[in-house]
Amino acid sequence: MTLRDLRLPLTLLAAALMAGCSHDDAPAAPSTAASPAYAAIARGRIDIEGGLLKLTMPAEGVVAQVDVHEGEHVHKGQLLAQLELEPAKLALDTAVAEQQQATAQIGAREVRARSAALRASRLEQAAKAGAGDVQSADDAREAAQQAQVELNNARATAALAAQKVAGARYQLQLRSLHAPVDGQIVQRMVQPGASVSPATGSVFVMLPDAPRIVRAELNESFVGVVHDGMAAEVDDDGGSDLPPMKAHVLRIGNVFGASTLEDDPQVRANTRSVECILTLDQPPSAPLRIGQRVLVKFAPK
Repeated sequence: MTLRDLRLPLTLLAAALMAGCSHDDAPAAPSTAASPAYAAIARGRIDIEGGLLKLTMPAEGVVAQVDVHEGEHVHKGQLLAQLELEPAKLALDTAVAEQQQATAQIGAREVRARSAALRASRLEQAAKAGAGDVQSADDAREAAQQAQVELNNARATAALAAQKVAGARYQLQLRSLHAPVDGQIVQRMVQPGASVSPATGSVFVMLPDAPRIVRAELNESFVGVVHDGMAAEVDDDGGSDLPPMKAHVLRIGNVFGASTLEDDPQVRANTRSVECILTLDQPPSAPLRIGQRVLVKFAPK
């Protein structure tokens, strides 16, 4: 067998080996890509609808007593603090005395008006019958009219006095500050003896007993993905052992704004987000603090 005759089988063998190696090294066909676990992720914080209540004294004066402490739970209508009451009590007593005097005047004016009206009626009948003069009847009628005017004025004075009594009672009520709702006193900024007024600012900060909500900052790239009623998972963003909480989207804002929860100032200044409000499906297993940072994971469609 010549060398030329041996080349053909070697060439075929080499081709077969290369084909085998090429088949073994070929990459596998790409598999279907896994769907993302969440449709969107956003930072958020725990809050309540309307926020914390900042309570101010409704009137000006000197604080006489403070009946609550920070951290104390209070009920609606409970007395929180009170101003000195003596000035308002004196004003109320004066108004009540004026009302009593005005009311007494009404009684006297009513008797006079009835008597004058009766006398005028009798003299008018006598003048018509020829038993009296017309001038006396006219004078009696004018006296009766004047008595009625005085009675009306007395009634108006009594009504005004009643309004003053109501105003004095209202001013007395303004000397006391009561809890508007059930909740917890978060901060107290007043002591007995301090001079306060509505313009001096808050004297208490109160956390109402209201359901917690989540205020999330939804990046503008996710605005078209998230919708009302969408399910979500809320995780603590502070590294605690708080278990994930189920929630759903309550509403999405219509105004873009700068991010407030981003730690990096440069990113915060350049990021536009929309506020997204979520409500928890069940009460949390552990207390949630207002302002607590969370991570919101929106479930895919």
